[in-house]
Parts: sequence; C-alpha cells; structure tokens
Amino acid sequence: MSRADHIASSRLGRLYRGQTAVDFYGIRRVGLTVAVIVVLVTITSLFTRGLNLGLDFEGGDAWDIPASETFGVDEANDILSDNGVSTTGARIQRRSSDTTDVITVQIEEVPAATAEALTDAFAAAAGVEVADISFSFTSSTWGGEITEKAVRALIIFLFVVSIFISLRFEWRMAVAALAAMVHDVIVVVGAYSVFGFEVTPATVIAFLTILGYSLYDTIVVFDRVKENEGKFAGVRMPYEDVVNISMNQVLMRSINTSLSSILPVISLLLIGSGVLGAVTLREFGLALLVGMISGIYSSIFVATPLLAGIKSGTGRKVRRERLTGDSLRAAVIGSGVTGRLSTKLQEPATVGAPAPSGRDSHDDEEKTAAMHAPASRLLTHPPRPRKKKRR
Repeated sequence: MSRADHIASSRLGRLYRGQTAVDFYGIRRVGLTVAVIVVLVTITSLFTRGLNLGLDFEGGDAWDIPASETFGVDEANDILSDNGVSTTGARIQRRSSDTTDVITVQIEEVPAATAEALTDAFAAAAGVEVADISFSFTSSTWGGEITEKAVRALIIFLFVVSIFISLRFEWRMAVAALAAMVHDVIVVVGAYSVFGFEVTPATVIAFLTILGYSLYDTIVVFDRVKENEGKFAGVRMPYEDVVNISMNQVLMRSINTSLSSILPVISLLLIGSGVLGAVTLREFGLALLVGMISGIYSSIFVATPLLAGIKSGTGRKVRRERLTGDSLRAAVIGSGVTGRLSTKLQEPATVGAPAPSGRDSHDDEEKTAAMHAPASRLLTHPPRPRKKKRR
C-alpha cells in the first residue's frame, strides 16, 4: 500500500506526518503585502517617534538607590526638581526582584558638583549611606562607537553571506535571503520604536544574533528547493510547483526548529528577567524573541516567494496548471508525481495544441516510468564488452 493511502484525516495529523498541501505560492501576495506594511509602519515610526536610546548611547549620569518605604520614584523625581535638574527625558524606574529593590535614575550629563549633591540628597532621602548608592557616568562617544561597529559588522556579515549563498546555491537565492534578513532587522527595530522599548548594547547584540536564525531557516528551505529542482528537472516542472513542494516538505521541520529555539528565549524572559530581575537578559531576550518570530515569517512569506517570482520568469516557459490540493499533496509525499504527468506535466507547451498522433495516456505513463527507472532496467540488451587495446 502506497503512502498516499495513509493520509491523515486532520490538519494537525497531516502537518505532523509531512502531508500538507499548502499553496504558498498562491498566497505570496498576501504575505508580501503584510511584510511591506510592517516595513512602512517601521519607517513612519522611526521618523515620528524615533528610538528610545539607552544611557549607553545618549550618555549621561545614572544612580541605583536602594528603595524603601520613604523613598520611591516620586521622591527621586522631587529631588531632581529641587536641585534644578530638568526631569524632561529623565528615566526613573523601580526594579525589584527577590534579592534587590532599587530605584534607577538616569538623566543627561550634569556638572560634577551637581552630581555629588544629587548623590547626597538621594542617600538622605533613602536613609542609606552614600557608599550604598551606585553611581555611573557614560559618555555618548562610547555609544557612537558601538553603533559604528555594529553597522560595520552588519555590512560585513551581509557581504559574506551573499557570497556564500551565491557559491553554494545561486545569486537569486542570495538576493532573496538578504531581503528576508533585512526584513527581520527592520521588524525588530520597528517593534522597539513603536512600543518604546529601550535600546541598549545588549539589544544591538541581539540584532546581530537574529540574522543567524533568519539565515538558518531560509537556508533549510533553499536547500530543499535546490534538491527538488534537480529531482524534477526531467519532467520540466514549473518552479512554482518546486517551491510549493519544498515548502510543504520542510514545514514541520521549520516549526520544530523554531519552537526549540523560541522556548528557551521565553524562559529567559520569564525566569531570568521576570523572576530573577536580570534586566540585561530582558533587553537581549526581547529583541531575540521578536527576531525569531520574524525570521519564521520571512523564510516562508518573504524569501521563498521572492525566489519563486525571480526564477519563474527565467528559463523555458512551460504553460500548465499549478499543482494544488491532492495533486500537490501527492507530489509532497513523493507518490503522485508520475500519475500527474500523464494529464498535466506532459501536456504540450502551447495551450490548446493537439498531442502527437499515436500517443495516448498509456504511452505517457510508460515514458514517465522509464524516466524514474534505474539505469540497469533501461537496458534492453546486455552491455557490449570493452575492446582490448592493442599494445
């Protein structure tokens, strides 16, 4: 009994067994439209709201003061006003965990005398010693250096990746993969801009990290596309069908890989940041989570549709109906391609042209079977012995 006789009845079962028949190429416009809308929203938000850059990028002074019943966010805000320091743009927040409970105050750079007076005022209001207060100063020049190095690393990474994909696969796949990675970075930047999340050096590291996850998902799909492209070359299958078959074959693998990567990041956010109070983990994990989710989307609805759109316009034109439904499912599980050949895949290239005389479906099926038969079975006579060379 063939694999086609064991098709699961439920969608979840077909997904688990690798028997899906999703027409990814047919819904490419919807996926690309959503991606374009997200990019436009990001650009609009960057021009109107900008990014909430952290102290490491903007520079300034920061204090960590132990919180108490008599000292909180409001008291810290009053102390800044009493000392003539503008609270516009100041960040005052309470960070609590099982081990620490502090009030973090971040302001623009102030003179050393003003910073010392603020430290004494914070200590008096909180009822602690000056030594118990953590003070730090960061120059904006350091943040500029971080940004410059991050941009340089991004450009080098994209250049090396484009060369690798072009050599390993082809330049069209490199273009599609780079478009997907750029989309993922824009989505993460847009999320930080729209929701006002603070951008820190840990966030920049996460930006660069998600490029690897995005590239991995795309390479998995492209590797299967390249494999099927050679497999179905003999039957002149349209590239749209090759893409649909490949996407359905690796769909479950992509989901499993993505879930195994996303679950630890969620644990990092919930336990490391929420329970243990590690703020740096939240800054890193949040960008990583958004980037991973975006990477899943881009590999399915951005990279692959772009590749299909570029490749479908090249090569020899083959006008025939695209595989869908049960025909696509049969091709995905590898049991129905030859059956389809007799009716669709072996039709003349020109629509409406008559078939050659004396040819029927039985001849097509025999031809198809011969195409997929082992080389030894194609021989109708024993091989001729090699002639001995004269000395």
